[in-house]
Amino acid sequence: MRVHLAYGRSGLDVDIPDRNLAGVLSMPGAPPIADPAREVQQCLERPRGGKPLRELAAGKKSACIVVCDITRPMPNDLLVPALLDALAGGGVARERITILVATGLHRPSSPEELQQMLGDDILHSCRIVNHHARVLAEQKALGRTPGGVPVYIDRAYCEADLKITTGFIEPHLMAGFSGGRKLIAPGCAGEETIKALHSPRFIEHPRCREGIIEGNPLHEELLAIARMAGHDFILNVSLDADRQITGVFAGDPVDAHMAGVAHVRNAVSAFVREPVDIVVTTSAGYPLDLTLYQSVKGLTAAAPILRKGGMLILAAACTEGLGSEEFAGMATSYSSAEEFLASLQHHPVRIDQWQLEECARIAQDAEIVLVSEGIPQGQRDRLFVRSASAVGAEVSSGIARFGPQTTVAVIPKGPYTLVGIEPRRPG
Repeated sequence: MRVHLAYGRSGLDVDIPDRNLAGVLSMPGAPPIADPAREVQQCLERPRGGKPLRELAAGKKSACIVVCDITRPMPNDLLVPALLDALAGGGVARERITILVATGLHRPSSPEELQQMLGDDILHSCRIVNHHARVLAEQKALGRTPGGVPVYIDRAYCEADLKITTGFIEPHLMAGFSGGRKLIAPGCAGEETIKALHSPRFIEHPRCREGIIEGNPLHEELLAIARMAGHDFILNVSLDADRQITGVFAGDPVDAHMAGVAHVRNAVSAFVREPVDIVVTTSAGYPLDLTLYQSVKGLTAAAPILRKGGMLILAAACTEGLGSEEFAGMATSYSSAEEFLASLQHHPVRIDQWQLEECARIAQDAEIVLVSEGIPQGQRDRLFVRSASAVGAEVSSGIARFGPQTTVAVIPKGPYTLVGIEPRRPG
């Protein structure tokens, strides 16, 4: 069977022998909304768990709208103008609105990316600011959470009278699901906060996994930070495999987000009957697979269905290479996953170590094979995961090694799909 993988901008085709194919795990999806602009307007007027945004804006002197950076395929061209109109209806003019790009520890958005994300009209009528997590002077210290996490949040956000976040909801490797509270932290958090939230304390916790909200200590810390910083209103969406809007969730940041989580869980879950020998996965193509740092999410998405000792093949274009200087330095400095994990005992938390830690955690129980054209050969040879040039050849090699009964599962859009083992029916 030929399967099309989301890889870079154009995709990649791979042939899997029918006799070995355990399943192509695509999210079952929800139907796209016929008129998403109208749905957004209605949700802003009739939000979940609170007043319409127009009413919340009444009497406010300023507002901050938080948006995702270029690594998230957000329909900002639809959401942001609707928010601006609602704020104007409540008396907050554009010149008193800051649009804050939630970069976390990612690089700042370029002018070209901002134009792509927001369009010329918004670029020229609103104040647009990139979050700079490493610049302490741009953060406001808010104390510590009950769990002990130091909280530093962007001053532009903290000082606004009205605090609004956008976002889209999908499975997330640590927080259970993205969206909602996650735009504040880590999106607009300072370096020390981000490092604390990505420390081994959370990464190694068994409840800090895709699809898990209840009992997830990271989710609880993010909610606590949002309460400390203030969070008045969210406008989140869910997307299908073609990035069409399938749901709009607006209003109270907790109520609306949880409604979105329930919707997304039903739309993205896919199962195999038992763990498989080989999983072929992706990081859902551009823009999520711009770097290996981001593409690790394709690995964590696939791990729940891979048997111990199996092969996990990640196809990710990584046109911007490994990622940050810190991540690239760590990723090319250790000969094995075990050596890297042992190093964590002798260092304070380092920027971007968390994605490499997730990769190393999986590599302890599986062979990871990376197929990527964007990472220079010299760097690929220094990773503790093996690199290869073609997905199909690696599948054939795995089948030859494991035998004719080898089972193969394919996840064409890794991070967008919540995979698992099919629940056993009683009796």
